[in-house]
Amino acid sequence: MHYKKDRVALKPPLGWNSWDCYGPAVNEVQLLGNARYMAEHLKAHGWQYVVCDIQWYEQPEAGQRHWEYNRFAELCMDGFGRLIPAENRFPSAANGAGFKPIADQIHALGLKFGIHIMRGVPRLAVHRALPVKDTNVTCRDIAHANSICAWNTDMYGVDADRDGAQAYYDAIFELYASWGVDYVKVDDICNVKITPLEPYSARREIEMIRRAIDRCGRDMVLSLSPGPAVLEEAWHLAKNANMWRITDDFWDNWDSLKEMFWRCERWQAHVKPGQFPDCDMLPLGHITIAADGIGHNTNLTHAEQITMMTLWGIFRSPLIMGGEMRDNDAFTLSLLANDELLNLNQNGTTPLQLFRDETKAAWLNFVGSTPYIALFNLTENRAVVSAELSEFTDKTHAEEIWSGEKTAFTKTLSAKIEPHGAKLYKLI
Repeated sequence: MHYKKDRVALKPPLGWNSWDCYGPAVNEVQLLGNARYMAEHLKAHGWQYVVCDIQWYEQPEAGQRHWEYNRFAELCMDGFGRLIPAENRFPSAANGAGFKPIADQIHALGLKFGIHIMRGVPRLAVHRALPVKDTNVTCRDIAHANSICAWNTDMYGVDADRDGAQAYYDAIFELYASWGVDYVKVDDICNVKITPLEPYSARREIEMIRRAIDRCGRDMVLSLSPGPAVLEEAWHLAKNANMWRITDDFWDNWDSLKEMFWRCERWQAHVKPGQFPDCDMLPLGHITIAADGIGHNTNLTHAEQITMMTLWGIFRSPLIMGGEMRDNDAFTLSLLANDELLNLNQNGTTPLQLFRDETKAAWLNFVGSTPYIALFNLTENRAVVSAELSEFTDKTHAEEIWSGEKTAFTKTLSAKIEPHGAKLYKLI
């Protein structure tokens, strides 16, 4: 059965998200600057989504830097309790324009525009009993008092049993459609636990969001966060969303990267057209700028960055760049613009882990009839990793897509790999 969601993101989305570099403090200049970089350097390679992450509706005092959330902050809303961009950070949103001027500029570049939202209805809209558009009820009437985000004070969950609950979600997506939004990342929804016995408590809110997107008149990618998503609910996630996080926030350290191997192993069978388990953003280049105004360059070594791109690529995770792209060096750009990796990520099939232990791993995928083999060295030392490939009797050579080196093989493909490194081969 085909759902309306399958009109978009039949391949893993390729894009940029503001969180890793600007946290909850991104502004219009930064957003459009990264969009222009993408248009100039990455659009030709298939990259297209520019996503404004959390707190775009919060108006901190001029000059205030922040990385943590401001508890019980004043939020910018319209008369129906729908969040709108803070004009001191997004000046083109003045006079009720919302994100449409920014979306129009991004669309003019040949790209697509996305936003982050929190599940639910704003706390302030509930306390002020603002009306739900096109109903006789208020935001107070639809709020789920026991459904509160553990790490952000902005919202209450929406109680699907209340009159007006679906109407509220319909109203906010109607607004997003009028702005020209192409991608919505919904947070505090993948693994909500209202009680310990309810590991997937936001099921009905996910369904309301799905219906609201289907009714809004505009195709939108639906991304669900944070993880780890509930594996037993993979069928429900796939029915309603295009991508969902299989981890909590992923950052630039080896332990988190090594952990991703077993996460991908658990989710590999669920990678299908229009449904992509999401390994999270790529913390590459210049990140955490909003924390202190300076930030830092990724702590991942070059070998670890290649490992991350190789695993995300062959697993067919969405590829969402997290760093300030205008500060990319040549190496970072080369990771994002490798057309062979992107072809595998975009046009591969369901991935398969061949083996994994504490020291090594290997993955397989195909583009058409062409096999791709990824070999990973998970140790602290340079090591040889081998994969037995006797089934590919018609293949005699392997081309490594990061270096371009070609090697002959018979039955077994072996490579000497840097610590925490990877090699990705196309069999020819």
